[in-house]
Formats: sequence, C-alpha cells, structure tokens
Amino acid sequence: METLKKSGHAPINGISMYYEIHGTGSIPLVLIHGGGSTFETSFGNILPLFAADNEVIVMDLQAHGRTTDRDAPESFAQDADDVAGLLKYLKVDQANILGFSNGGSTTMQIATRHPEVVNKIVVIAGAYKRDGFMPGFFDFMPKATLANMPQQLQDAFLKVTPDKSRLQTMFEKDKARMVTFKDWSDDDLRGIKAPALFMTADHDVITVEHTQQMSRLVQSGQLIVLPGVHGGFFGALESGAKKGDKLTGVTATLVEEFLTK
Repeated sequence: METLKKSGHAPINGISMYYEIHGTGSIPLVLIHGGGSTFETSFGNILPLFAADNEVIVMDLQAHGRTTDRDAPESFAQDADDVAGLLKYLKVDQANILGFSNGGSTTMQIATRHPEVVNKIVVIAGAYKRDGFMPGFFDFMPKATLANMPQQLQDAFLKVTPDKSRLQTMFEKDKARMVTFKDWSDDDLRGIKAPALFMTADHDVITVEHTQQMSRLVQSGQLIVLPGVHGGFFGALESGAKKGDKLTGVTATLVEEFLTK
C-alpha cells in the first residue's frame, strides 16, 4: 500500500508477529483483524482512509497470515497480550484500538488486561457472551470444516503464506476458540474505563441487541448500527464489499469523529 512506512517481524511472547505501520499522526490507531483473516482482508479498503490522518499499526495475529504459531490454543486473552507486547516492542505508550469480529473481542480484552496502553477503543461486531451471536452459530461451529471457510480468506492466507498445512492449523485453532468460548461477566465490561464505540451491522453475526447491551455496560460506551452484513460497512473482503463503497468512507468518518472529539 502507498501509505506503508515500515514493516517487519517482532518477537512477541514466543511467536514472530508480522506488523506494518502506515501513515503518520500523534496517537496511533491499531487495527485488529477478525478470525480466519489477515489484516488485509479485514481492513484493506478502509486502511488507506485511516492512514490519511493517522499512524496506523496493523498485524497478523497468532497463526494468521505471516505470523507464526505457538504450541498453545488461540485465546482472546493471549491475542490481547500479544498486541500489547507489540506496542511495547514498537515503543508505543498509548494507542486507539479498533477490532473487528474476533478482533473486537480481543480489543475488549486489551482494555481490561492492559488499560495503560489504551486511549479509546472501537469494537466492531465483537461479543462477550454466546447468546450475542446469531441463532444457530454454535450449533454449526463444531461441524465446520475448512471447506466452509470463505474462499477469499483461504486465498488471502495462501497468498502471503503458501502453506496449506498452516492454513488448516489456523482454521482448527479459530474453530476451537469459538467451540469452547465461554461467557464473560458483565463486570468484565463494566471494568472498561476507556471511551468505547460499539458498532455492528443490522444483519450481522452479532446481534444489535447484544451490541447495545455492551455499549450500556461500558461507562463511556456509544453505539452505532449501520446497514449491511458482517464487515460490510467498512469494506471487509469477506463481506463481498467492493473497493470505493461509499459506506466505507462514512464508517471512516464516524470512527474519526469518535477518536478525535
């Protein structure tokens, strides 16, 4: 991407984490991708809009994309520790954090486990309880196979890491994390002190009601519901959104207004 300033691998908690830094600005904006994704598939369309006015830090999480795996399951808590470790490695004292889907749940974990590094958070289609997912999600998940993974996500992984065994490993670990997902307590969200914007689509994997509930539990929580499907309003590849969709620009503006006011 034309906004790229720096890229590399960082030794973080026993893995080699791939990261990129785009644009320039005062408080960095950290983007955390969803399950099965690379940062490009989640944020490729909106990243240039954010990088026009911000320093943007993106990474591939454990076992995803260019980042290596560890001999341990994936967890939202571990991902949170890894992102915080990357910020320490990059000598970033405080950042705004935006996460999508599983990355949204990781963002909430960062706000609770590492509040000192957080300025504001944006949670897009994240969840903290099983009943927040669309009906049937947890009935289907134990039966899911790699063939159920969107082809565009498989292709994107293999483009940057052409190893089908690593793709299979990523899928199995993502699946196991969701199959074994346990509810967090309401107090976990009440403990988030950073200003928080919760966003979801009106036909998302995470229900509007659940997203509203999270926004009310966080003391400084706000809610935005936009039209579309999972990831669609900010141009995520898996949503089928096209480059240049106007709603992506609208979303970037809404996020920027929240972060700067």
